[in-house]
Amino acid sequence: MANLFTRIKDTVMADLHQAIDHKEKKNPIALLNHYLRQCELETEKVRKLVERQYQLKDEFTREYQNAVEMAAKRKHQAEVASQAGEMELYQFAANEQQHFEERAAHINELMNQANAQLTDLEQKYEQMKHKLKDMNIRRLELMGRENVTRAKHKMNQVLDNQAYSNGSYSRFQEIETYLDRLEQDVNRSYYQNTIDERIAQLEKQTPTLKLDKEETSSIS
Repeated sequence: MANLFTRIKDTVMADLHQAIDHKEKKNPIALLNHYLRQCELETEKVRKLVERQYQLKDEFTREYQNAVEMAAKRKHQAEVASQAGEMELYQFAANEQQHFEERAAHINELMNQANAQLTDLEQKYEQMKHKLKDMNIRRLELMGRENVTRAKHKMNQVLDNQAYSNGSYSRFQEIETYLDRLEQDVNRSYYQNTIDERIAQLEKQTPTLKLDKEETSSIS
C-alpha cells in the first residue's frame, strides 16, 4: 500500500513538474512574475521576523538591566540587614540577590543568542533582497528581449511582401502606391491651376493675345 501511494505521489509530482515546464516554455515571463511574487512574500516574512528579533533584543536588554539593578539593590539591603543584626532579613535579601544574579546571567546568555540570531537573520534578509533585486533585473532583461522580438516580428510582417499580399503587392507597398498616386494628383492639380493662372495673367498683359482670343471666339 505504501508503495502504491509513493507511485501515485511520484506520478502527480511528475505531471505537476511537466505542467510547470510547459507553462514556462509558453510564457516564461508570467512564470517569472509568479516566482517574484512568491519571493516578495517570503522576503516580507523575513523582514517581519527581523523586526520581531529587534523587539526581542530590546526586551532582553530591559529585563537584563532590571535584573542587574535588582541584584545590586538586594546586595545593598543584605549588607544593611547584616550590619543591623537582622539575620532573617539578611537571609531574605541575600536569597533575592542570588536569584536576580542568576536571572541576569541567564538573560545575558539569551541576549547573546538573540544577537547572534539577529545577525544571521539580517544576513539572510540582505541575501534575499539582493536575490529579489537580481530577479527583477532579470525580468526586465527578459521583457526587453521579448519586446524587441515582438517588434521585429511586427516589422517583418509589414515589410515582408508575402505577409499581407493578395496579389503582387503587400500592404506596405499598397500604401506607398496610394501615396505616390495622391502626390501625382496633387502635383497635377497644382500645375494645372498654375498654368491657368499664368495664361490668364499673360492675356491681361498682352492685349493682342486677348484680341485674337475674342476673334477666334466670334468666328467659331
